[in-house]
Amino acid sequence: MLGIEGKGELRIISREPGVSACTEELSAFLSFLGLETGFIPSGRTFDGGSAILSARGDLRTLFRVWRVSQTFLSITCAIATETRKLVELARKANPNVIVATTRKTHPGMRYFELKAVKAGGGGIHRNSLSDSVLITGNHLRVVDGLEGLGDLKTLRKIELEPSTAEEAMEYAKTADLFLLDHFSPEELEDLVPRLRELNPSLEIAVAGNINADNIADYARLADVIVTSAPYYARPLDLTTRIERL
Repeated sequence: MLGIEGKGELRIISREPGVSACTEELSAFLSFLGLETGFIPSGRTFDGGSAILSARGDLRTLFRVWRVSQTFLSITCAIATETRKLVELARKANPNVIVATTRKTHPGMRYFELKAVKAGGGGIHRNSLSDSVLITGNHLRVVDGLEGLGDLKTLRKIELEPSTAEEAMEYAKTADLFLLDHFSPEELEDLVPRLRELNPSLEIAVAGNINADNIADYARLADVIVTSAPYYARPLDLTTRIERL
């Protein structure tokens, strides 16, 4: 209806500072549609007013991809930015701590969201069920014992999620890694030294409502912070400008 034809340029611009993520994948998609692209690589920081990605080519194609491209980057860059913030806050308290995200990615977005976490300097707790053996409170409530894990420990890391401090003390020598979920920093202050005394090689991961406000309190007591917070970061404030060439 508007009679738009010819060549143009699209620029996706951030109104706020952030960390780039998944621009490579978006660029490949746009190139497949015949557009020429430029972008800030994943993991790089940018200032407000920066063009995260640009594309040149057919104006009609640019208008077709405009909104989905902007929305995609507003999500992936937000995850990378939030991850970077959490990592920096945590490592001020413990330079060696790992900030790792859960498997709770949004449907259809796992590859991109995990890449965005890595772009922000984070790790992945478990990508799939095959990464480790995780024994949860539900398992512990119905088994008679964990004696059968002996052979399995040579094949996979044994991760155990005790529900109480008493359970943690009971199984401290059984696991390679404990996931202490929804323990307060005060509870961990008392529990973690006792666990390390029983099993000096035991890795301690903590999880449960950990965010930017409290991550430092947990980081100084743990080897790994497990969180889903980056997946739910507020989308980055982006805008798109299209001009005729």
